[in-house]
Order: sequence, then structure tokens, then C-alpha cells
Amino acid sequence: MSASESRPGGLRSSLRQALAGLAPPVATAVLGLLNSTYRVEFVGDEPLMKSVAGGESVLMSFWHGSLVAMAVAARAKGIPICILVSQHRDGEIASRVLRRWGIDTVRGSATRGGAQGFLSLLRAHRRGSNLAVVPDGPKGPPKIAKLGVVHLARTTGARMFPLAFEADRFWRLGSWDRMVVPKPFARITIVVGDPITVARDTAGEDLETARLRIEASLNDLAAGVARHRDLLGAAERPGTEA
Repeated sequence: MSASESRPGGLRSSLRQALAGLAPPVATAVLGLLNSTYRVEFVGDEPLMKSVAGGESVLMSFWHGSLVAMAVAARAKGIPICILVSQHRDGEIASRVLRRWGIDTVRGSATRGGAQGFLSLLRAHRRGSNLAVVPDGPKGPPKIAKLGVVHLARTTGARMFPLAFEADRFWRLGSWDRMVVPKPFARITIVVGDPITVARDTAGEDLETARLRIEASLNDLAAGVARHRDLLGAAERPGTEA
């Protein structure tokens, strides 16, 4: 291959590297500006905060489409968390952005490097990290929990707090998870559910029962927070009863 034939590929590679280097600080700045305008309300977070304040390492679970809002929540509450991100190039960009927000990351996924990612999360938990887990990641289907989160809860023995959110104004991305990004000056309501534990001796059909319990808890919370938002909006409209 001649030098002239190799230049286009080299140029594209250099351009990708340049964009990858620029993306984290740009994304961090944009998210920081958005975050400064948000009004965040928490519902039912007392048990979670009491556990974290007492030094307990917990699991915080939420659907993949809520990732941006949950990063906002962790930052607002000052909860140190660690999250698994993809080994793909996009995962490296996401990891850099999250680290700039004070969120620790480990690399891996359920499809490539899954065992490595699982073990990295276990090590992070044993170091005392709170783990943010996404039961429908990394590629869906959306809002369907996978068994990986059950195995993680069983192996760590940690309590899992499900979380859901609602924003009164947002952008919805065209990604598989229909990720929601709250718009400037959005009011964000974050609801924390009752903790779920998975016994270490859970096996067989009980694993599927635990998976369904986690899935139902997250979906029920999402429906509940939507009702909370609607009632709040009705109460704030003049002449309207909640």
C-alpha cells in the first residue's frame, strides 16, 4: 500500500481521536450548565441516605434511559458511586465524562468482557464503593431486567435501592433506551423505592423471581413518579384541584 493510499484512513483515525479527546470536556461543560438550572426534588430517599451516611455500600438500580438524571441525582446528594461502562470507544468517552463528574467507572459489558466487568464491580464494592447498576443495559430490550443484576446483588449481599425519575420538560433521544435528558430549568423528581435484597443461596427458579421483582419495582416506581408529577402540576395550576 502506498503512502497516498494510507493517508485517508490515518486522517480519519486522527480525526476520531481528536473528537474523542474533545467530547468529554465539552459534554461535561454542557451537562454542568444544564445541571446548574435544574430543580431537583427527592421522594423517599431517607433510608438510602441513612445507609450511605452509615458507611453501608449499597446498589442503586435504574433503567438505562435514566442515566443522565441519575448522574444528576448522585451529584446533588453527594453520593459516591461506581458504574459499569462499555469497553467500546463510546464507553471510553462516557467514562471520561463520568469521572469528571466524580463518578467512578469500571469497564466491561454483558456482551463483551462481561466477566471482567462483573469482577471489577465486585472489587469496587469490596473497596466500599456504592454501585450504580442498570438492569436493562447495555443494549436492552428497554425496561426488561437481566439476570446479571440479580447475580450481583446475590454475590455482594448488598441492599439494592431502585430509583426512578420524572422531568417536567426534557429531550428524548432516538437511542434504543429512549434516553431522557432534562431541559434547562426542568423540575426533576427522583423517587427512591424500598430496598431489595437477594439471599446468597438464591438459585434456580428463585433467580427469575428476583429478576421479576426488580423489574416490577422499577416500573412501578416510574409509574408512581409520573403520577406524583401530574398531581404536583395540577396543584400548581390556579383554580385546579390535585
